[in-house]
Amino acid sequence: MSQSTQRRAYLLLGAVIVLWGANWPIMKVGIGYIPPLWFAAARILLGGGCLFFLLAVQGRLRLPGRGDLWVLLSVGIGQLAFGLALIHLALQFVDAGRSAILAYTTPLWVAPMAVALLGERLGAGKLAGLVLGLGGVGVLFNPTAFDFSNPQALIGNAMLLASAVVLAAVIVHIRRRRWALSPVQLMPWQMLLGGVLLAAAAAWLEDAAEIRWSWELAAVLAYNGPVASAFCFWAYVTVMRSLPAINTSLGSLGVPVAGVLFSALALGEPLSMTITAGLVLITAGVALVVLADFRRVRPKPDPACQGGAEGP
Repeated sequence: MSQSTQRRAYLLLGAVIVLWGANWPIMKVGIGYIPPLWFAAARILLGGGCLFFLLAVQGRLRLPGRGDLWVLLSVGIGQLAFGLALIHLALQFVDAGRSAILAYTTPLWVAPMAVALLGERLGAGKLAGLVLGLGGVGVLFNPTAFDFSNPQALIGNAMLLASAVVLAAVIVHIRRRRWALSPVQLMPWQMLLGGVLLAAAAAWLEDAAEIRWSWELAAVLAYNGPVASAFCFWAYVTVMRSLPAINTSLGSLGVPVAGVLFSALALGEPLSMTITAGLVLITAGVALVVLADFRRVRPKPDPACQGGAEGP
């Protein structure tokens, strides 16, 4: 790899960390103007439309084949429709910084699932990472710092953890599957499927009349569709193809850190000792799990099978 290519990849990785991290407080602001399911549907359909246009201009737009069917359904329904619905619904009740931390616990849930369903070994490194990460989750739910009498807070936090578990299940499901199309070529179709399902759920469960159209909402959607969904996914896949997988995976841990910091700066969310300790423990735990996962010698993995673009 040339130095210029490597430098470009690290610049893109830095941009993804900043843009995805900044999106947590932006999403928190967005749900004040638009119901959460409509918000999730709008951003995914906008992002998918941008990717359809980009691939068409490049002459790389292809229809998914039968070999991509299960990956299309798994990501489109599980990660994008159900997972994003949970995240956007949870943001009604949970601070953006805390949401970013809990949503990025996915690797902690992948490890035991892979052991149970794929026959992978849970070595000392993964076990230590799992213990550290779960310890961080325990710190966040410390009875002295968490209001268990607030049902909305309980539901919101449970939704965020559920979204991480759903993404973990998607990763385990597609880990052994081959993709006929590249991740970028398949992503707009996954977004189309997820966006249509989210729009259908929003039309059934939410009142579109509650949408407060404004320049602020337009700015939120303009950021979430073309930038946080389309550009960041393309950039993340480009980074995964240019840098070692371990560099990309560990680098993405900067997203919840950036999310916490941006939420504190933009929304005035308190950067308490509980949040800081939970963030440090979960980040360290996820890092150990990722390091243990890549310590084994293996063929070059399909980038999407390593969790793809977690987002949001």
